[in-house]
Amino acid sequence: MRVLKFLFLVSLLFLEGLLFAQSLTVEKIMQDPKWMGVFPSNISWDDKGEVIYFSYNPEGNPSDSLYKINIKSPDKIEKVGIEEKRNIIPSYADSNLSKTLKVYATNGDLILFDKNTGQRTTLVSFGDRISNAKFLNDENKIAFQSNNNIYVLNRSTSSLSKITRIVPGSKPEQKSEKSEERENWLKEDNLKILEVVRQREETKKASDLYNKTITPKEPFTFYLGNKQLSNLTVSPDGSYVTFNLITRADNKGTLVPDYTHTSGYTTNLNTRSKVGDKPSKIELAIYNIQKDTVYLLNTDNLEGIKDLPDYVKDYPNQKWESKNREVIPSGPYFSKDGKYAVVNIRSVDNKDRWISLLDLEKGTLKNLDRQRDEAWIAGPGIGWSMGGGTFGWLPDNKHIYFQSEESGYSHLYILDVSNGQKKQLTKGNFEVFDPKISNNGKFWYLSTSEVHPGERHYYMMPLMGGKMEKLTTMTGNNDVALSPDEKYLAILFSYSNKPWEIYLQENLPNASPKQLTDGQSEAFKAYSWRDPELVQFMAEDGKMVHARLYLPDPAKKNGAAVIFVHGAGYLQNVHKWWSSYFREYMFHNLLADLGYTVLDIDYRGSAGYGRDWRTGIYRHMGGKDLSDQVDGAKYLVKEHGVDASRVGIYGGSYGGFITLMALFNAPETFKSGAALRSVTDWAHYNHPYTSNILNEPFNDPIAYKRSSPIYFAEGLKGHLLIAHGMLDVNVHFQDVVRLAQRLIELGKENWEMAVYPVEDHGFVEPSSWTDEYKRILKLFNDTLID
Repeated sequence: MRVLKFLFLVSLLFLEGLLFAQSLTVEKIMQDPKWMGVFPSNISWDDKGEVIYFSYNPEGNPSDSLYKINIKSPDKIEKVGIEEKRNIIPSYADSNLSKTLKVYATNGDLILFDKNTGQRTTLVSFGDRISNAKFLNDENKIAFQSNNNIYVLNRSTSSLSKITRIVPGSKPEQKSEKSEERENWLKEDNLKILEVVRQREETKKASDLYNKTITPKEPFTFYLGNKQLSNLTVSPDGSYVTFNLITRADNKGTLVPDYTHTSGYTTNLNTRSKVGDKPSKIELAIYNIQKDTVYLLNTDNLEGIKDLPDYVKDYPNQKWESKNREVIPSGPYFSKDGKYAVVNIRSVDNKDRWISLLDLEKGTLKNLDRQRDEAWIAGPGIGWSMGGGTFGWLPDNKHIYFQSEESGYSHLYILDVSNGQKKQLTKGNFEVFDPKISNNGKFWYLSTSEVHPGERHYYMMPLMGGKMEKLTTMTGNNDVALSPDEKYLAILFSYSNKPWEIYLQENLPNASPKQLTDGQSEAFKAYSWRDPELVQFMAEDGKMVHARLYLPDPAKKNGAAVIFVHGAGYLQNVHKWWSSYFREYMFHNLLADLGYTVLDIDYRGSAGYGRDWRTGIYRHMGGKDLSDQVDGAKYLVKEHGVDASRVGIYGGSYGGFITLMALFNAPETFKSGAALRSVTDWAHYNHPYTSNILNEPFNDPIAYKRSSPIYFAEGLKGHLLIAHGMLDVNVHFQDVVRLAQRLIELGKENWEMAVYPVEDHGFVEPSSWTDEYKRILKLFNDTLID
């Protein structure tokens, strides 16, 4: 009976796959993604280099669970139990110099792990939450943080000391001189009248004086006042503690109404403010333990600290004040021996990044490297205003390493802090990702796009630079987790039409990778998913633009085309790996099945092509990024026989914004478009993203007016679908409400709006995805097909 039931289920699955293979529908591809199969993510190793951990969900639970594969039995996938999960050494654990011990904090306990014996020892059960445990130079001493203070445990003496005294709030106020004068008069007058009281007061004074001489001096206390503390760090020798002081700016947020709240009442979601925020002030404080005092980092001598941006020349009648710009310091980053400390500093306007040597004794800086970008500082491995990115020390405790776009692409550099000499280690028209120094300190491990902008491979390279040796061979994206002993590569790999799977490979060039997971469902495998062709076409300014091309069967070709515009936030979608836009990828297969030619463009502003491409939208969103779409349409007409009068366009978020700009500013090219969760006025978007690209609306209104679709709505001639979630806390529903009113006032007719009451920026419900894409398909079928 069980055999018959099993065969029946297999036949059902086979039939389902067969039916799926015959035709795609919006309902099929927009259903819960679990139908596609089970795919791993977040791979890591155990401390011995024997077990690969990863997130997985073969049981179809609401969310992923932790699973493992032991490389000694690679065909067996096991779910990790609660007890084993608790015992996994966290990735943030700090190692001693010989890598034999690790220390970390969890649940108020300070844990020491001996790698050789596998033994865990609880050093301190602190009660309060503790974090940031690390070995000091004297490895018998371990520092950790609790309640905004640093504690040091001496393992050899079992003593625990609190080395800072940082408290919230303000120092108790001293009495005013006026109140003291009045009270002193009353006291003196009372003592003159009452002899017994006077004698007792004199006795008390003598006793207080004696106690003062024998009582140790009260330790220095630093009061935070109205500031917040972050990034508490202790120097390797335990002599200094540094921390950031944050003074929050009071910026007005936007309320997003929730009309479907469970209470039955309309409630408001408190969300972000708009571009032009007053910046929070961030200072770097240095706590000198020996002198028992705190002083602030002085950034006045940073090179170019008063420089004005180039765009001010467009406002000759405006008075621009030359003053020290606000900066955001991160670090310091200490050399292992504690001899040097380096600070990474960004200007608040994000046009400068300084790497400077910090004199901890004086709180002053010596500049080592300045990176200036008249657009904005960014790129792979460069981090953000509060730090992050690639940054650290070579084993010689003399060279720092970091990434920079100085050459036009993000590459790896080293710099000798003793003499300021800088060396570029990687070169070429490609980018570097996640460099890591080998255990023996002689090599780099790093990923690059050297083979192709849409391909990622793993390499090793001599520490001081030289020839890179490619370790991975599979065409696509090889996202590598190196085993702790560096013997194996655990590779999270995918290709254009194949979702992510785990492979295991020896850490040798040309070694053969072995596939460990195979998660595609039979229904997903049943359809022959296209491997989109990666093409290039020339833009109007002579630059070559990369794109993904989906071609229909010549017998089904209908002469119409759809151009897809991916979202932004520095993103690449023209590549040889499984796209994060998997629903759109499947929709493009459906469109091609129906006879459409589909083009997906990495327009100006996309990731993967260097600094000039990244900043090609500076001060004009809807400029080159839009003309790239127009040139893509021309390419389709010229090279693939598309009818120039039957081209549509669609996209979400930034893609929705470009769709609006296309229909408003290039109506002769695009007959129809679907703008999903689109920005309509950049003055209403957030500060961190928008101010980088367009500066601030009150300082650079030219940039905002030429970049915001709402100013060009009168240009609409084709057919427009607007779709937006009403709970969108990223691009607020207010954006499309204002645009709708503008279109109404202009008397425009060929537009419609679909609203989704329970959806945020990224849709969740399959019913919402289905409804949205059925409308998109109907729009194109109605307007582009004869």
